[in-house]
Parts: sequence; structure tokens; C-alpha cells
Amino acid sequence: MKSCVLAYSGGLDTSVILGWLQDQGYEVHCVYVDLGQPCEDRDAIMEKARTCGAASSRLVDVREELCRDFAFPVLSWQAKYEQIYLLGTSIARPLISKVMLEVAREVGATAYAHGATGKGNDQCRFQLAAEALDPSIKMIAPWRIKSFRDAFPGRTELIEYCDVKRIPVKASTAKPYSSDENVLHISYEAGKLEELDVNGVELVEFGMGVSPQEAPDQPEEVTIGFESGVPVTLGGKKISALEMVEQLNIIGGRNGVGRIDMVENRFVGMKSRGVYESPGMTVLYDALMYIEQLTMDRDLMHLRDRLAPEVAEMVYYGFWYTPKMDSLFAFIREAQKPVTGEVTLQLYKGNIMVSSRQSPNSLYDEEIATMEGGGSYNQDDAEGFLRIHGLPCRVQGRVTPRKF
Repeated sequence: MKSCVLAYSGGLDTSVILGWLQDQGYEVHCVYVDLGQPCEDRDAIMEKARTCGAASSRLVDVREELCRDFAFPVLSWQAKYEQIYLLGTSIARPLISKVMLEVAREVGATAYAHGATGKGNDQCRFQLAAEALDPSIKMIAPWRIKSFRDAFPGRTELIEYCDVKRIPVKASTAKPYSSDENVLHISYEAGKLEELDVNGVELVEFGMGVSPQEAPDQPEEVTIGFESGVPVTLGGKKISALEMVEQLNIIGGRNGVGRIDMVENRFVGMKSRGVYESPGMTVLYDALMYIEQLTMDRDLMHLRDRLAPEVAEMVYYGFWYTPKMDSLFAFIREAQKPVTGEVTLQLYKGNIMVSSRQSPNSLYDEEIATMEGGGSYNQDDAEGFLRIHGLPCRVQGRVTPRKF
């Protein structure tokens, strides 16, 4: 019998896909990749998969790995897709594919199935990651198969199939949008959010924090310590990557930090509207920036900043397991070596302000920077500096006079 692994959530879509794959003659091994989704009965989800005919079902907890090995390297790049999105969904997808292929190798499966649609980005991320890790794997994306779409044109048909197959599914009324959550963030899209005249922030029931308007009337201070660009301490206490993100989600969330509403360019070519919340990672991006301002060489920082949009684009598109990305991550590990120190931030009604920062590797020299008299900077040196740098301007000005 043909064998495949299925990225399984226990929801309506993947429950139907499990049954459909069996109808196609597959032995199905269900894998629930725990990225920090909302509180669910994991044991019940695994039992449901077996009851519905799965050859095996398992939960793989990768929350720590997601933060440590995937989110934090992207953080080091200060990478944001189209200058605003912190890539919470994009970062998780290559890790899911990695886990799926590890299970496939263990159970001897030759195919990997998922429930991503043919219009979205996730299909790209799943497939590009999987094929980079195992070029022989067969990808099964039912929503890209016409016969599957014909059989299930809407939610009604999905539920009817579950009734016939006696697959237990929740019959709750669908929300006016869809959401996807992990420990890094929650994304909201589709449904009513496709209407741009709808205020997304007012429509969405946010799950990680309060609105800036509802946040406390007093600022809250938080102190974060970094070692070589990696956040390692919170309030002076050393904690794991997962604990760092979880605790900052709580702190940032209660202060209204980390909400965005954007229209973005999907990899498949269309524009889509998404609402996101990512309180913990938003705090970390700002915290790291303030330590970098002390410790990173100017030209190195500017080079990183020029490359960061390309890194964000590669993560967003799904090109995680590529030689180019390997090289870029090697570069940023070297660039972040001196980025060690501690920063104290004030969080207030969605805003993040710096209170203090310090580093043993600080390049800031008050004796040089002072605007007061004296100091170690000789202002006479600026005359020659500007004569040399101004030479091309003077020559060009003589050859092509500008009107003013």
C-alpha cells in the first residue's frame, strides 16, 4: 500500500483530507506539529486520527526549536517582509516540512500531504522546503487537485463527507475570517477581511493582547539581555528561547504592542489583506535594534540593512533550505558577535521607548561624541575630510553648473 504523512490539525479540512487519502489507497500517518497553537486536547486529536483510520498519529513539540533556530536567526537580520510583517507564519513552515520528512523517513512514507490552498503562500513554503530536504518526496496538495475541489466546493460538502464517514468534527459557525496561531504570532485573513472598507482591527477578536486604547495608563518597563545578538535574559534572569517569547507575548500583549493591518504581495502574485499580532517578537526587534546601535560597525550595519529585505523575501517565499540562505545566516552570526548587552524598554499603549542601554562592546564614546567644548575629537580634521569627499561635487559643479 502507498504510504504518506499528513500535516494534521484535527480540523475540518485535514479530517476530510485524511479520509480522502485513504479513499485514494494511501496508508496515512498523521503528524500534529506543535508550534504553540491555542489550547487544544492534543491527546483527543491524536486519538481522533487513529479512530478515523490513520496508520499512526503523533505529536511533535517544536516550540523551542521554532524560537531558537528559526525565529531568532530571522530576528538577527531585523527582517520584515515589506517593511512591516514579522514573518511569524512564514518562519514556521520550513520547520513543519522538516518534521514531516523526519517522520516520513521513520515510517517509510514516500509522500507528504498538507491542506494548504493553491492560492496561498503556505503551499510554496511546504513544498520548496520539502523538495530541498528530500527531492524524491511526492507532494500531495488536495486543494490543487481538480477532482478534490469538485467533490468539496464548499464547507457544506466537507461536513457532509464527515457525516458519511462518521468523522467527528465541530459544527460551529465559521468566523468571519480565518486565523492561524503559533507561539510567535496570530495571523487573521480571508472572509470579511477581504473587504478593504472593513476595519480589520475592529473586526478581529485578538488573542494575544489588548488594544492600545485598553492598555494600562502607566508605562511598564522590561529589561532584556543579549549575547551575540541572541536574547538570553529577561529581567536579569536567564531563560530559554521559548520562555523569552512566551513571557514577552504576555508583557507586550497587555500593553497593546504588536498589531498590524497590511495589504501584502503574495508569492503567487496576488495582493492579500492580513491582520497580525506579534507582541513578543515586536518587543525583541526593538530591543535588539537598540543594542546594535551601540555595538555594530556602521558599514556592517548598513550592509545588513540593505540585505535584510532580501532575507525577508526569501523567508516569505519559502526558500529557507538554500545555499544562499545558509550563507546569509553564516554572515549574520558573524556580524552579531559583538552584539551583547542589556536594554530597558518602556511599553506604553502600543508604543516601545528605550529607557537605557549598555554593552561591554559599546562603540559609543562620549569623549568623541560630546557637543561640549574639549573632548578627544579634533574638529580641525573635518576640514581635510570634507575637502576630499567634496572633490567630486566641486568638479561636477564646474562642468555642469546647477540652477538655483
